[in-house]
Amino acid sequence: MSVASATSVSVARLEAQRAAHGNQRAAHGKSGGTTAPGYGAVSEDGHIVALDKRAQVGKALRDKVSRAQHGAWKPGDHRPDPIETLLASDTDRLPELVPIRYGRMLQSPFAFYRGTAGVMAADLAATPNTGVHVQACGDCHLMNFGGFATPERNILFDINDFDETLPAPWEWDVKRLAASFVLAARSIGLSDSMGRDAAIACVRSYRKRLADFSEMHPLDVWYARIEFEDLIDLVPKALKPFIRARITKAAKKDGSEVDFPKLTGMVGGRLSIRDAPPLIFHPEISKTPEYQAAFDQVFSTYRETIAEDRRALLDQYRRVDEAIKVVGVGSVGRRCWIALLMSASNDPLFLQFKEAVASVLEPYAGKSVYANHGQRVVMGQRLVQPASDLFLGWVTVEATGKQFYVRQLRDAKIKPLVESFTSDILGIYAKACGWVLARAHAKAGDAATISGYLGGSDQFDDAVGDFALAYADQAERDHAALKAAVREGRISAYQEV
Repeated sequence: MSVASATSVSVARLEAQRAAHGNQRAAHGKSGGTTAPGYGAVSEDGHIVALDKRAQVGKALRDKVSRAQHGAWKPGDHRPDPIETLLASDTDRLPELVPIRYGRMLQSPFAFYRGTAGVMAADLAATPNTGVHVQACGDCHLMNFGGFATPERNILFDINDFDETLPAPWEWDVKRLAASFVLAARSIGLSDSMGRDAAIACVRSYRKRLADFSEMHPLDVWYARIEFEDLIDLVPKALKPFIRARITKAAKKDGSEVDFPKLTGMVGGRLSIRDAPPLIFHPEISKTPEYQAAFDQVFSTYRETIAEDRRALLDQYRRVDEAIKVVGVGSVGRRCWIALLMSASNDPLFLQFKEAVASVLEPYAGKSVYANHGQRVVMGQRLVQPASDLFLGWVTVEATGKQFYVRQLRDAKIKPLVESFTSDILGIYAKACGWVLARAHAKAGDAATISGYLGGSDQFDDAVGDFALAYADQAERDHAALKAAVREGRISAYQEV
């Protein structure tokens, strides 16, 4: 049985995916791909492929791409200018916000890295890959992992950013995540050997956990989740009380309760989102009757994309106000609205309407099967995460054609405090991230084939450790190029106080 017939299957088993299957495989061929994204347990003729045969297929892929080949990084002669790539990505962003984006990226090479998923996507497309595809995160760095509350109010540790999600080679997520640990280590004054050790710990955890997932019942993989108690078991005894207390505090309050006093105030006797320009503001258009009518339509259309039971819950709130709020690093300049809703008992709910555009992976991995990129983000998130936001949905604004996905602004989110990490804690966090990524790829990809390729040795781990160091150097060179472009006046940057 060929590699393609052993692993080819659509990612979501939807008719739309099946219709696009041939075109997507052709697009993947640009990066040397041989299989479409998906579960891999089902061949093209509909037969179940045994685990051992899929593992053999993966092992055979080493003849095509050796595990050692993943350690190399050297920019090619025709590598796109990273500054030109960044400038091109500014097209259609809100121009008054773009300098904030660059101001945040100037802070450090690590901050720069967080805003340059598009630059790295082009670089990764030029590196070797096995051709096995998963539902990739697309912007897989360590700050896009963290804690969040499930609808059942359990706190899970998982990936929490899916703006760039798309079926793509599994190696791309692994390499971007590994390199982020070297850059994070440098940002807090740790040595390169410590950074490389963390990167290797992440990849080793990914490899070993993926092997475990590859042998599990598919339902067990689907239901698998990493709870914070699992992570607490990994940390030194002295830190357990601190982490447990932080989780308990986050679980007691939802994000809207936390955000309400920070973001709102009485303006002219009316409850409103408080302006704090340039990061939070009401654009002039929001004051017009036409805007209110348009937002009513947007909200109604979004409502239809969530399940009926969620609609019943949403209908217990009324819209009070909307404003633009700057978020993240790479997302700065994209249209991101926050909407304040209140219940009859004056309980707040903040929803975030975040603009969705084509994934940075599309030029190299093929176009999304979803015409609405908000839907692409939502479907990718549902496919990869163990549990998703209650109000996750999408909408297209008819007047402008802009596409958005919708979720709660913040729901008991817990971000890693990287600035306080020691080398030991960085290594523990790296293992946790590798574990989460393995679960994500196993849920939406062929874990047996990937695990068969990785094998039981450290060859791949060590190779990606080398890649992480080399690519961290590249990110530092690109960061220096950004600083030079700002000095030359080619790019404007706004430094926040």
